Amino acid sequence: MSGRADERRGEPDRKSRARSLGDGELSRVGWVRYFFDEDRWEWSDEVARMHGYEPGTVTPTTELVFSHKHPDDRQELIDLLQRIRRTREAFSSRHRIRDRHGRVHHVVVVGNQLRDDAGEIIGSDGFYIDLTGDLRSAQEQVSNEVEDIAARRSPIDQAKGMLMMVYSIDADAAFDLLRWRSQESNVKLRDLAQQITVDFQRVRHGGDLPPRSVYDELLMTAHLRVGRGS
Repeated sequence: MSGRADERRGEPDRKSRARSLGDGELSRVGWVRYFFDEDRWEWSDEVARMHGYEPGTVTPTTELVFSHKHPDDRQELIDLLQRIRRTREAFSSRHRIRDRHGRVHHVVVVGNQLRDDAGEIIGSDGFYIDLTGDLRSAQEQVSNEVEDIAARRSPIDQAKGMLMMVYSIDADAAFDLLRWRSQESNVKLRDLAQQITVDFQRVRHGGDLPPRSVYDELLMTAHLRVGRGS
């Protein structure tokens, strides 16, 4: 493998970002990469721990990754991977995994297109968010506080606050998601944050919260709307 993917494997900032997402079992956010032609996976320490493994003790494979998918969700996710390998599109998924100890985790997985230096799509580069916990409480928080966030905070803090409540993560993890998307899309952090804020407010209009998959898609495509007034 060569090009951009190789640079990322040794990139100090990638390691520092992974560390900043949290320590030990308290971390709820981590990164994952999948290379199409090699059928090869890489995951961060945080994602390893979500699956019940200490960092460095296992090498993720397709067989291992899917062995941890909840039986009721597994076939849908197998079909999703087959489609992604065929279309090489970005994706988002909300599903359940079972860790090595049998605990069930509710996760959101969002994947962007991973390209080499020539611009060829060679895989998927994304993140896991572990939503296990009181999801209903998190949704109620979003409903009650999104407007207050938008009224009081700067664009970056607005976007951070919305991500914190939509995904039930802390401020550091929310900032890491924003920074990751900014770097991947080559869009200034402030501009991207402002677009995410506009997008999230727009789908909130009318009362009920939309499905979380709507937020996933907005987060992964916000850079395409920056500067276009929509």
